[in-house]
Amino acid sequence: MKFGAHVSIAGGIENAPLRARELGCECFQMFTRSPRGGRPPELDEGLLEAFFRNCSEVAISDYYVHTPYFINLASGKEDLRKKSVDLVREELERSSALGVKYMMTHIGSAKEMERDVAISNVVDSLSMVLRGYSGETQLLLENTAGQGHTIGVSFEEISLILERMAHGGLGVCIDTAHMFASGYDIRTSEGVKELVECINTVFAPGTVRLVHANDSKAGFNSHKDRHEHPGQGEIGIDCFRSMIENPFFENLDMIVEMPPPEVAKDVEFLKRLRDAG
Repeated sequence: MKFGAHVSIAGGIENAPLRARELGCECFQMFTRSPRGGRPPELDEGLLEAFFRNCSEVAISDYYVHTPYFINLASGKEDLRKKSVDLVREELERSSALGVKYMMTHIGSAKEMERDVAISNVVDSLSMVLRGYSGETQLLLENTAGQGHTIGVSFEEISLILERMAHGGLGVCIDTAHMFASGYDIRTSEGVKELVECINTVFAPGTVRLVHANDSKAGFNSHKDRHEHPGQGEIGIDCFRSMIENPFFENLDMIVEMPPPEVAKDVEFLKRLRDAG
């Protein structure tokens, strides 16, 4: 179990490992492009060499990529869904070139559609994304807080997508703030035990690959996505302590998605909880 943060790629992707070191990270997460859109920076040989050199210099071998937020693999508009498919595939190829272990994506929103139709769209979209893909980076689906008719509000919904995929190899990234806001009460050690039981019931072993360790400004079952520093929000310290102590999470890295420089204190906080055990 390693702890890290989402870091900026301002000035070049090659700077991400150096920023991770400044924040005390043991692993890190990044974008490979602006999350708001536009053309991505070219991953030329010089950039890749600098990135790998910096990863080696800071002794970080595990790092992850998050896709842009505007992706909607469930969209009923074919042109928008195709753009999302193309972007996720492009990001997978870019992540693979960077040696990224896992790349997570938000699934999208049903909006005005029936939910079963939206889920069918997601399955079709993911099948297109993965068709012919031979890279090393594994694609993870992230659970959501349930705001705005988003897909992935429950583990059962994500599992349904995975089960309907002819292509295997997809995994899951769980976000604590999203879980709490969508109705998983993880404020106590008993709540964390129930969470693990739920995961083991719904998903095949090894499906969950990564944790976004965020507290929540929003209340329980609020369906609002509002991150807070771990231990300082509505979820509280007991959740994070219990997760770190639970054997299920022993080999899962945890990423905090809060702004720098304060996120360095979050990474240190999680390290202290781990070391105290």
